[in-house]
Amino acid sequence: MLQVCLNGARERTESAHLPVTPQELAEAAREAVDAGAQDIHLHPKNHDGEDTLEPTHVDAAVAAVRAAVPAVPIGVTTGAWTMPDAQQRAALVRSWTVLPDHASVNWHEDGATTVASTLLERGIGIEAGIYSGTQAARHFLAWPQAHRVLRVLAEVTDTNPQTAPDAAASLLNELSSTNLPILLHGEETAAWTILHTAATRGLDTRIGLEDVLQLPDGTPVTSNAGLIRAAHAMIQAFGQFP
Repeated sequence: MLQVCLNGARERTESAHLPVTPQELAEAAREAVDAGAQDIHLHPKNHDGEDTLEPTHVDAAVAAVRAAVPAVPIGVTTGAWTMPDAQQRAALVRSWTVLPDHASVNWHEDGATTVASTLLERGIGIEAGIYSGTQAARHFLAWPQAHRVLRVLAEVTDTNPQTAPDAAASLLNELSSTNLPILLHGEETAAWTILHTAATRGLDTRIGLEDVLQLPDGTPVTSNAGLIRAAHAMIQAFGQFP
């Protein structure tokens, strides 16, 4: 499975092509799906371009993207930077009226189980975000409800292309006891290296302006669709797509 991560916690100053508004997210999602994306991850933004879990913005973003690509699963962030207090994050999740198909929960953050339990209560799938170089894998695997998540989001935070593959191997080893689907991805200068690793291992992966702003050859990219096309070609080389 190839997921597109449309925007992340980035700001427009980092890329003029970053989708921020619901309408921009919808158009970017449509283009990415046309290019081969099979799943969507996005960060709803407020009017200042900041990540938010406020229902007005989450509902608008999810509704717009769902209308654009009705058959494609849509996920959102629940990152602690949007609201440091986990109980308040959980309360915001309960206030959503247009529900995403899934949401990511970062297991190195305080209150991860509180937010995750609320998502389960609402029937929203969970992407368990496990960062390399943290105790997240141990904490997640010890959670009694770990078997109920949709997938594990194995996130390699090492951005050095030379050392990131070793970080990925170590992270996957930490997760070896789970039978859950694993989506492996990297970021910035190691994003394409880790996508290559995921392709060689036959794992789900993702690409998008959240993770990287350049194509594999270093050319600045102008759209999520451009990243998806490049990723699709790389994965297809390993026989993962028909």
